[in-house]
Amino acid sequence: MSEEKEESLFEAPPMAEQERMVEAILFATADPVSVAEMNGRMPHGCDAAEALVHLRKRYDGRGVNVVKVGDGWAIRTAGDLGFLMQKETVETRKLSRAAIETLAIIAYHQPVTRAEIEEIRGVSVSRGTVDQLLDLEWIRFGRRRMTPGRPVTYVVTPTFLDHFGLESARDLPGLKELRAAGLLENRPKPGSPTEEEELDTEGQGDMFEDES
Repeated sequence: MSEEKEESLFEAPPMAEQERMVEAILFATADPVSVAEMNGRMPHGCDAAEALVHLRKRYDGRGVNVVKVGDGWAIRTAGDLGFLMQKETVETRKLSRAAIETLAIIAYHQPVTRAEIEEIRGVSVSRGTVDQLLDLEWIRFGRRRMTPGRPVTYVVTPTFLDHFGLESARDLPGLKELRAAGLLENRPKPGSPTEEEELDTEGQGDMFEDES
């Protein structure tokens, strides 16, 4: 076989075709997909990163957009059209104040240990609060601290970023905005409900609502 024919066998498809491939991958996958994973699925020589640039422009201003979520990419409904996806029968479950504060601390201080969370909140963090956030897949275990006891740390997940339409934790609102919205409360006063009691009541603030 001649060198010219051998080269043609490894020639990458046209960029328009690569865009179609990336579009198909994102359309068929609910979770964000990384560029490396897309390149692994596509023929040799394809450039998923470049195809994404063109694809994002093509979807700009349409009903769905190509968005970056953490280290991955996904096709999502345009932010201003989200109301069309809501149903009147949707039941909204709000996180407790304890869970909201814990989640906010992890998001802004990650990676953070349980002891550090308790120091910032001024009260102990119950296992139920952490388990609830782990079950929602909004937080996960990070690397252990290189300190005595090797405590585990917590960080937010791509699922958390995707749920709130964030590209990264750097896109979180400022602490002043959270306090103004009632999402970061002052430390509880003596005699106030314990965290376990808070878990049985509905929290405040719409940002961290879990819709089911």
